[in-house]
Amino acid sequence: MIPNILSIAGSDPSGGAGIQADIKAISANGGYAMAALTALTAQNTRGVAAAEMIAPDFVARQIETVREDIRVDAVKTGMLGTADIIRAVAGALADLKAPIVVDPVMVAKGGHRLLAPEAVGALRDDLLPIATVLTPNLPEAADLLDTAEAATPAEMEAQARALLSLGPDAVLLKGGHLAGGESPDLLAMSDALTWLEGERHATANTHGTGCTLSAALAALLARGLPLPNAAAAAKRYVASAIAASDRLDVGGGHGPVHHFHAFEKGQTE
Repeated sequence: MIPNILSIAGSDPSGGAGIQADIKAISANGGYAMAALTALTAQNTRGVAAAEMIAPDFVARQIETVREDIRVDAVKTGMLGTADIIRAVAGALADLKAPIVVDPVMVAKGGHRLLAPEAVGALRDDLLPIATVLTPNLPEAADLLDTAEAATPAEMEAQARALLSLGPDAVLLKGGHLAGGESPDLLAMSDALTWLEGERHATANTHGTGCTLSAALAALLARGLPLPNAAAAAKRYVASAIAASDRLDVGGGHGPVHHFHAFEKGQTE
């Protein structure tokens, strides 16, 4: 049976991130994608020009209406924007018996802040305690912990443990901001720390990589993969999508990854 995955995030009209990236990543990883919008943005590969938030009650209504009719096998949250939206989403998901992957979208690639500073507390207090997996990058982890950004693997391990103490069942801390030719991620669970190694690809086409990873992870968890296997598979998928991104010709800034690289010319992985 194909699992149903609900993405709760903002819209990216350029198609590389947000709801659009989530739908592609979920579909490419064997899921049926659904979407509840939290924001409309005006953006392209060069950056975010403007954003309009959806009313919190309407965000919750979208989620509730889907749940009234459709089985939800996993949820991924992305851009939530405000404390009121975070609380509305947390309330609408409070009794859900399915994996919840929280991507704490805070700042866009171009530097535009996508989560109000005063909303970080709501993210910590209301959403992280119901999260199955939290998937921050290093700047987001530092923001959540109100500390300096990790610069070494040892500091990543310490911050991953600190993030676990905020309530999620697991943390997938993304190390793409580390210096060097590798891009390691760290999966932290209550009983183990697991490094997921990866080669860094020399490309500017990294728009939406965080959205893509978390959406793929939600789809793979919904398909029944154990978390360590799902995290490793999601990382491989994103790495391959980045490696194939130069086949696309989209914009003049941070281009998108190639979500459907495995299906190009009829090929599958």
